[in-house]
Amino acid sequence: MGAAEVAVDEETGRVRVLKTATVADVGRAINPQLVERQDEGGTLQGLGNALYEELVYEDGLLLNETLLDYRVPGFEDVPDEMHCIIVENEDGPGPYGAKGCGEGALAAVTAAVATAVADAGVPVTELPLTPERVWRGIQDLKKEGA
Repeated sequence: MGAAEVAVDEETGRVRVLKTATVADVGRAINPQLVERQDEGGTLQGLGNALYEELVYEDGLLLNETLLDYRVPGFEDVPDEMHCIIVENEDGPGPYGAKGCGEGALAAVTAAVATAVADAGVPVTELPLTPERVWRGIQDLKKEGA
């Protein structure tokens, strides 16, 4: 599960994720600090899916094949607050009932960011939520309201 609080700049279409919260069902947290760091990594991957990462093709050729052109989250994109709630049921196949962690936040955060942007009034029809797409969505709303 995931939640996100965002700010949408209506002039530029830029989405800034202010806060995230995730729930990590890890069976048994043998090392809780490591679980939290893994969850934060999954959160950043989810932000990448929601806001930046996209393969761009033209005439069948990949245009953004290197990290110079393929945008991923950087330090400036890390939310001010990231909360991870650890759920321990001791029902995993690992030692002491442990199970994997880190991946769950990825899809949850992507959906949470998209939902937060939609809740802010911007229609979400395609990911990533690039500034241009968000700005165009805002402009379309303004035309409909005029």
